[in-house]
Amino acid sequence: MENKKNDTSQTPEVLLVNDYSDNKIKAVKGLNENGKLQTLSVNKKNLNQLLKVDKQGDFFSSFFTNFFAQLQNPTEFSFFKVPIDKAIGLASLMQKELDMNQNPTHELFLSHQIDPDKMIQAMEAQKSKQDLESNHYNPYKYNIDDIDWESLKDIGLSKEKLEEMDLLEPLLRGYKTKDLVTINLDLGAAYFSLDARIGLRKEQNGLIVMELQGVKKYPNLNTPLQGHSFTKEDKYNLLKTGNMGRVVELIDPLTNQPIPSVVSVDRLTNNLAVTSIEKIEIPQHIKGVDLSREQIDQLKQGKAVLIEDMTSVKGNAFNAEIQYNASKGHIEFLFDNVNKKKRYQPQNTLDNFRGKQIDKQQREALLQGKSVLIDGLIDKKGNPYKGYITYDQVNSKMDFSFNDPNSTEKQAVVNSDNLQSNTQNKSTLKPN
Repeated sequence: MENKKNDTSQTPEVLLVNDYSDNKIKAVKGLNENGKLQTLSVNKKNLNQLLKVDKQGDFFSSFFTNFFAQLQNPTEFSFFKVPIDKAIGLASLMQKELDMNQNPTHELFLSHQIDPDKMIQAMEAQKSKQDLESNHYNPYKYNIDDIDWESLKDIGLSKEKLEEMDLLEPLLRGYKTKDLVTINLDLGAAYFSLDARIGLRKEQNGLIVMELQGVKKYPNLNTPLQGHSFTKEDKYNLLKTGNMGRVVELIDPLTNQPIPSVVSVDRLTNNLAVTSIEKIEIPQHIKGVDLSREQIDQLKQGKAVLIEDMTSVKGNAFNAEIQYNASKGHIEFLFDNVNKKKRYQPQNTLDNFRGKQIDKQQREALLQGKSVLIDGLIDKKGNPYKGYITYDQVNSKMDFSFNDPNSTEKQAVVNSDNLQSNTQNKSTLKPN
């Protein structure tokens, strides 16, 4: 039984793709020399020709970063990563879902979809790398030869291990690891093991040392940080969004001089991260929108800024707040419940449900808090079913139930045909 489990865990995965031009689910074979996507029908005959993904490896390795960077018109596709032995069945289910709903948000799609933001970040990182290389610019903050590799062996780290984990290059560029790394320390009489985010730091004597940040249960906001005591508002913002939202002067421990800085929480370790405002870089364009000078200045002050009419990877317009995160070292999107309710409501929320159109009378009933009977729905196996839907106005989403949630209040509303039929029956029974 154990061998069987191991075999399953090592099953390779393949890429499925939804091409928006024809709304068909296909399998990815690769790219041609011009960067055009090559696809095949998802069937048993073609499985051996498909592009394979190492399930145990980092999907956004250099190979797939190059793959997406070379892909022409990436916004015309949605990619899905699935086990090869389930590819045919999942592709069939996805196609049925697409045929019923042109813009599905089904769990089947979301559970396998490749994060479009990560895909774009990988492409932009690859482009930056190529630009830097073409300008003969050294992108590295630290020299690999200045690191004391012999000392790092004592905690289970080596140059070879960091290279194998795809961590060495980002460390040399001045970034912390994106994931936790297990550190082992053998003192002979005692053995320690902990998970930490690691980074490099240059000491005053010029020595490059490894900085380990262990995981804390909570961020320490009750102790002053470099001379700054956190206010109630500071604590609230840091715990809610991860960013303090304003610039404060922090005392540099090396020079003892005040430096205007922004503060964020590292969500992976709960440690506090600091960036001086002179090192903050804000892009001039985000998701198809040109930022104004005022917006850029507000972002450099650590504030959250609402950006409207941005374009998603799928080509849809959306609004969201963005803010600089000192831990990540770049802009991040803030999608909280308030934003979802007020700024990110889909236009077709009440137009259809699971491929079934909702008429005007049903929409009005939903907005009044009533339940609506929907018939003619199709499940994954192609079987028809029916049930009741209600509209959650707080979270702007539909809720489904096989039983009428408002039956005790007799508020259930059937579809428009049944309503019309009931009206005709009443008029027929009306006494003269």
